[in-house]
Amino acid sequence: MSRVPQKPASRGSQKWIQALVNQAPHLLDRAIAPHLNLSPTDKIVWLSPLAEDAYAEYRDEMFLSKIEARVKVAPLSGFWPTRGPQWDALGRTSRGEPLLVEAKAHIPELLSPPTQATGRRSLKVIRTSLDRVKRAVGSRAAADWSGVYYQYTNRLAHLYFLRNLNRIPAYLVFVYLLNDADMQGPKTAEEWAGAIRLVHAQLGVDEARLVKAFGGAVIDVFIDVADIAAATLT
Repeated sequence: MSRVPQKPASRGSQKWIQALVNQAPHLLDRAIAPHLNLSPTDKIVWLSPLAEDAYAEYRDEMFLSKIEARVKVAPLSGFWPTRGPQWDALGRTSRGEPLLVEAKAHIPELLSPPTQATGRRSLKVIRTSLDRVKRAVGSRAAADWSGVYYQYTNRLAHLYFLRNLNRIPAYLVFVYLLNDADMQGPKTAEEWAGAIRLVHAQLGVDEARLVKAFGGAVIDVFIDVADIAAATLT
Protein backbone atom coordinates (compact mmCIF):
# COMPACT_ATOMS: atom_id res chain seq x y z
CA MET A 1 0.00 0.00 0.00
CA SER A 2 1.41 3.40 -0.86
CA ARG A 3 -0.14 6.69 -1.87
CA VAL A 4 2.35 9.56 -1.92
CA PRO A 5 0.86 13.09 -2.03
CA GLN A 6 2.93 15.69 -3.88
CA LYS A 7 3.09 19.47 -4.01
CA PRO A 8 2.45 21.26 -7.30
CA ALA A 9 5.83 21.00 -9.00
CA SER A 10 7.62 24.11 -10.22
CA ARG A 11 10.02 22.57 -12.71
CA GLY A 12 11.15 19.46 -14.53
CA SER A 13 9.31 16.34 -15.57
CA GLN A 14 7.06 16.35 -12.51
CA LYS A 15 5.80 19.84 -13.35
CA TRP A 16 5.02 18.89 -16.94
CA ILE A 17 3.36 15.55 -16.21
CA GLN A 18 1.13 17.25 -13.63
CA ALA A 19 0.21 19.86 -16.25
CA LEU A 20 -0.43 17.23 -18.92
CA VAL A 21 -2.71 15.08 -16.78
CA ASN A 22 -4.66 17.93 -15.23
CA GLN A 23 -4.72 20.70 -17.84
CA ALA A 24 -3.71 19.25 -21.19
CA PRO A 25 -4.60 15.55 -21.26
CA HIS A 26 -5.47 15.86 -24.95
CA LEU A 27 -1.76 16.32 -25.73
CA LEU A 28 -0.88 13.15 -23.86
CA ASP A 29 -3.79 11.24 -25.38
CA ARG A 30 -2.86 12.40 -28.88
CA ALA A 31 0.74 11.22 -28.46
CA ILE A 32 -0.23 7.82 -27.10
CA ALA A 33 -3.33 6.95 -29.15
CA PRO A 34 -1.57 5.84 -32.37
CA HIS A 35 0.62 3.39 -30.46
CA LEU A 36 -2.45 1.74 -28.98
CA ASN A 37 -4.52 1.92 -32.17
CA LEU A 38 -7.23 3.74 -30.26
CA SER A 39 -10.34 4.56 -32.26
CA PRO A 40 -11.99 8.00 -32.09
CA THR A 41 -14.48 6.56 -29.60
CA ASP A 42 -11.84 5.04 -27.32
CA LYS A 43 -10.89 7.19 -24.35
CA ILE A 44 -8.08 7.44 -21.80
CA VAL A 45 -8.97 8.22 -18.20
CA TRP A 46 -6.06 9.64 -16.22
CA LEU A 47 -5.99 8.40 -12.64
CA SER A 48 -2.91 10.17 -11.26
CA PRO A 49 -1.41 12.62 -10.48
CA LEU A 50 -4.71 14.49 -10.04
CA ALA A 51 -4.93 17.94 -8.50
CA GLU A 52 -8.01 16.91 -6.52
CA ASP A 53 -6.01 13.99 -5.10
CA ALA A 54 -3.09 16.18 -3.89
CA TYR A 55 -1.16 15.22 -7.05
CA ALA A 56 -0.58 11.86 -5.38
CA GLU A 57 1.68 9.28 -6.99
CA TYR A 58 1.16 5.58 -6.40
CA ARG A 59 3.27 2.49 -5.86
CA ASP A 60 3.01 -1.10 -4.60
CA GLU A 61 -0.48 -2.52 -4.01
CA MET A 62 -2.04 0.95 -4.27
CA PHE A 63 -0.92 1.37 -7.87
CA LEU A 64 -2.50 -1.98 -8.72
CA SER A 65 -5.74 -0.87 -7.09
CA LYS A 66 -5.63 2.46 -8.91
CA ILE A 67 -5.37 0.84 -12.36
CA GLU A 68 -7.91 -1.85 -11.38
CA ALA A 69 -5.42 -4.64 -12.01
CA ARG A 70 -6.84 -7.85 -10.65
CA VAL A 71 -3.78 -9.99 -10.15
CA LYS A 72 -4.83 -13.62 -10.18
CA VAL A 73 -1.73 -15.60 -11.17
CA ALA A 74 1.41 -14.11 -9.61
CA PRO A 75 1.06 -11.81 -6.57
CA LEU A 76 3.15 -8.64 -6.45
CA SER A 77 4.52 -9.57 -3.01
CA GLY A 78 6.32 -12.56 -4.51
CA PHE A 79 7.73 -10.57 -7.42
CA TRP A 80 8.85 -7.32 -5.80
CA PRO A 81 9.37 -6.02 -2.26
CA THR A 82 7.56 -2.95 -0.93
CA ARG A 83 8.68 0.53 -1.98
CA GLY A 84 8.66 -0.41 -5.63
CA PRO A 85 8.39 2.06 -8.53
CA GLN A 86 6.47 5.25 -7.80
CA TRP A 87 4.63 6.04 -11.03
CA ASP A 88 4.70 9.55 -12.49
CA ALA A 89 1.23 8.98 -13.92
CA LEU A 90 -1.32 6.21 -14.20
CA GLY A 91 -4.17 5.86 -16.66
CA ARG A 92 -6.60 3.38 -18.11
CA THR A 93 -8.19 3.17 -21.53
CA SER A 94 -11.91 2.69 -22.03
CA ARG A 95 -10.95 -0.76 -23.36
CA GLY A 96 -9.52 -1.64 -19.94
CA GLU A 97 -5.78 -1.30 -20.66
CA PRO A 98 -3.69 0.13 -17.80
CA LEU A 99 -1.09 2.79 -18.68
CA LEU A 100 2.04 3.18 -16.56
CA VAL A 101 3.87 6.44 -17.24
CA GLU A 102 7.44 7.55 -16.61
CA ALA A 103 8.35 11.11 -17.67
CA LYS A 104 11.80 12.53 -18.43
CA ALA A 105 12.78 16.16 -19.05
CA HIS A 106 16.55 15.82 -19.51
CA ILE A 107 19.03 13.10 -20.40
CA PRO A 108 20.66 12.67 -16.95
CA GLU A 109 17.26 11.46 -15.73
CA LEU A 110 17.92 8.28 -17.68
CA LEU A 111 20.47 7.45 -15.01
CA SER A 112 19.36 6.51 -11.52
CA PRO A 113 20.94 5.29 -8.31
CA PRO A 114 21.25 1.52 -8.00
CA THR A 115 18.55 -0.21 -6.00
CA GLN A 116 18.28 1.16 -2.49
CA ALA A 117 16.65 -2.01 -1.20
CA THR A 118 18.02 -3.24 2.09
CA GLY A 119 17.84 -6.69 3.50
CA ARG A 120 18.99 -9.92 1.94
CA ARG A 121 15.52 -11.12 1.02
CA SER A 122 14.49 -7.88 -0.70
CA LEU A 123 17.68 -7.74 -2.75
CA LYS A 124 17.31 -11.39 -3.72
CA VAL A 125 13.70 -10.89 -4.85
CA ILE A 126 14.63 -7.84 -6.94
CA ARG A 127 17.63 -9.46 -8.59
CA THR A 128 15.75 -12.70 -9.26
CA SER A 129 12.91 -10.80 -10.93
CA LEU A 130 15.26 -8.57 -12.93
CA ASP A 131 17.17 -11.63 -14.13
CA ARG A 132 13.87 -13.17 -15.19
CA VAL A 133 12.98 -10.09 -17.23
CA LYS A 134 16.50 -9.91 -18.66
CA ARG A 135 16.13 -13.45 -19.97
CA ALA A 136 12.65 -12.69 -21.32
CA VAL A 137 14.01 -9.87 -23.50
CA GLY A 138 16.98 -11.96 -24.61
CA SER A 139 19.64 -9.72 -23.09
CA ARG A 140 23.14 -11.13 -22.81
CA ALA A 141 24.68 -7.91 -21.54
CA ALA A 142 27.02 -8.05 -18.59
CA ALA A 143 25.41 -4.93 -17.10
CA ASP A 144 23.87 -5.28 -13.66
CA TRP A 145 20.18 -4.46 -14.15
CA SER A 146 19.99 -3.28 -10.53
CA GLY A 147 22.70 -0.68 -11.26
CA VAL A 148 22.69 2.78 -12.85
CA TYR A 149 19.72 2.08 -15.14
CA TYR A 150 17.67 0.59 -12.33
CA GLN A 151 14.76 2.98 -12.76
CA TYR A 152 14.36 1.89 -16.38
CA THR A 153 14.72 -1.83 -15.63
CA ASN A 154 12.36 -1.86 -12.67
CA ARG A 155 9.71 -0.23 -14.85
CA LEU A 156 10.22 -2.95 -17.45
CA ALA A 157 9.96 -5.50 -14.67
CA HIS A 158 6.56 -4.23 -13.56
CA LEU A 159 5.29 -4.31 -17.13
CA TYR A 160 6.49 -7.92 -17.30
CA PHE A 161 4.72 -8.64 -13.99
CA LEU A 162 1.43 -7.31 -15.31
CA ARG A 163 1.52 -8.29 -18.95
CA ASN A 164 3.56 -11.47 -19.11
CA LEU A 165 2.87 -13.07 -15.73
CA ASN A 166 -0.70 -11.95 -15.08
CA ARG A 167 -1.99 -11.42 -18.63
CA ILE A 168 -3.13 -7.88 -17.88
CA PRO A 169 -2.88 -5.80 -21.10
CA ALA A 170 -0.80 -2.98 -19.60
CA TYR A 171 1.36 -0.49 -21.47
CA LEU A 172 4.53 1.23 -20.27
CA VAL A 173 4.72 4.79 -21.62
CA PHE A 174 7.91 6.82 -21.50
CA VAL A 175 7.13 10.51 -22.00
CA TYR A 176 10.22 12.34 -23.24
CA LEU A 177 9.84 16.11 -23.01
CA LEU A 178 11.33 18.49 -25.55
CA ASN A 179 12.71 22.01 -25.07
CA ASP A 180 12.67 22.18 -21.30
CA ALA A 181 15.15 25.06 -21.06
CA ASP A 182 15.10 25.07 -17.25
CA MET A 183 16.45 21.52 -17.25
CA GLN A 184 18.63 21.97 -20.37
CA GLY A 185 16.71 19.14 -21.95
CA PRO A 186 16.86 17.83 -25.52
CA LYS A 187 15.35 19.96 -28.25
CA THR A 188 14.49 17.12 -30.62
CA ALA A 189 13.21 13.56 -30.52
CA GLU A 190 16.41 12.55 -32.32
CA GLU A 191 18.50 13.71 -29.35
CA TRP A 192 16.39 11.61 -27.02
CA ALA A 193 16.52 8.64 -29.39
CA GLY A 194 20.32 8.63 -29.35
CA ALA A 195 20.38 8.60 -25.54
CA ILE A 196 17.75 5.85 -25.41
CA ARG A 197 19.78 3.71 -27.81
CA LEU A 198 22.77 4.05 -25.50
CA VAL A 199 20.71 2.87 -22.52
CA HIS A 200 19.42 -0.05 -24.56
CA ALA A 201 22.93 -0.98 -25.70
CA GLN A 202 24.16 -1.03 -22.12
CA LEU A 203 21.25 -3.24 -21.07
CA GLY A 204 21.45 -5.53 -24.08
CA VAL A 205 18.04 -4.69 -25.47
CA ASP A 206 16.69 -2.94 -28.54
CA GLU A 207 13.29 -2.10 -29.98
CA ALA A 208 12.93 -5.47 -31.70
CA ARG A 209 13.67 -7.39 -28.49
CA LEU A 210 11.22 -5.26 -26.52
CA VAL A 211 8.51 -5.82 -29.12
CA LYS A 212 9.12 -9.56 -29.08
CA ALA A 213 9.01 -9.70 -25.27
CA PHE A 214 6.13 -7.28 -24.67
CA GLY A 215 4.18 -7.16 -27.91
CA GLY A 216 4.73 -3.48 -28.55
CA ALA A 217 3.69 -2.45 -25.03
CA VAL A 218 6.78 -0.29 -24.39
CA ILE A 219 5.98 3.09 -25.90
CA ASP A 220 8.15 6.20 -26.33
CA VAL A 221 6.37 9.51 -26.95
CA PHE A 222 7.83 12.99 -27.34
CA ILE A 223 5.97 16.14 -26.26
CA ASP A 224 7.18 19.72 -26.53
CA VAL A 225 6.84 21.66 -23.29
CA ALA A 226 5.95 24.75 -25.34
CA ASP A 227 2.78 22.96 -26.43
CA ILE A 228 1.97 22.10 -22.82
CA ALA A 229 2.58 25.68 -21.72
CA ALA A 230 0.36 27.02 -24.51
CA ALA A 231 -2.42 24.57 -23.67
CA THR A 232 -2.40 25.49 -20.00
CA LEU A 233 -2.79 29.19 -20.80
CA THR A 234 -5.97 28.74 -22.80
